Amino acid sequence: MSLDRYVALGDSFTEGLGDVDPSRPHGLRGWADRVAEVLATGNPDFAYANLAIRGRKLDGILAEQIEPALALEPDLVTIYAGANDIMRPRVDLDLLLTRYGDAIARLTDSGAQVLVWTSADPGHSATYRLVHDRFRRYSDGVRALAARHGARVVDYWHLKEYADWRLWDSDRMHMGPAGHQRMAIEVLDTLGVPHDLAALPLPDHGPVPWHERLRTDATWARTFLVPWVHRRLTGRSSGDGMAPRYPEYTRIAPAHA
Repeated sequence: MSLDRYVALGDSFTEGLGDVDPSRPHGLRGWADRVAEVLATGNPDFAYANLAIRGRKLDGILAEQIEPALALEPDLVTIYAGANDIMRPRVDLDLLLTRYGDAIARLTDSGAQVLVWTSADPGHSATYRLVHDRFRRYSDGVRALAARHGARVVDYWHLKEYADWRLWDSDRMHMGPAGHQRMAIEVLDTLGVPHDLAALPLPDHGPVPWHERLRTDATWARTFLVPWVHRRLTGRSSGDGMAPRYPEYTRIAPAHA
């Protein structure tokens, strides 16, 4: 199947948070850009749009991104949605998965090849361990939806290397450059697209003294966790007022980094 028109949908995961590139919109690159760069290589007809906006819950993604995506008549759609809902104090997982399934069906019915994700397994993280069961149930539901509607699945849950914090940004919520590169490789492999992407080298920090870990944890809580909780309590989102990085099709230059 030709992959000349690719549209990426979702939240901060797809927008590319944690993969900084000041030369690009929002100052980000991300796994979706990395995938698009490979698909653009040797294909002068290739075009890419990325409608994802950080902080969006499922309803926001469905309301703001599905219709514009269908209007672009893509060959390939990737969508990751629901994680921001699961992190809220209360969530109706059955309703969330029903609504997600309806959206996946609309995308596959358009004739596009559709790729979805399970969640990562948060069991290695004390911060996210409390919602571990929610993410497990969500992941089981996504696998069932993909089988029902003919979508492909990146089974993030079983990518155990993401237990290594060196793949993550300092905010511990988004992947860093090495994590985005690893995800781009997984996406291309799942699609069956030949590529020469390789994992990025990881730093060797060596043993970290306990007092340094405590200092780092305190800095993280003050810098990232407290603002995140404040936004939840006040009903605000990090994506308020933001527009998509690539709302229309664009030509993205192949990169070699």
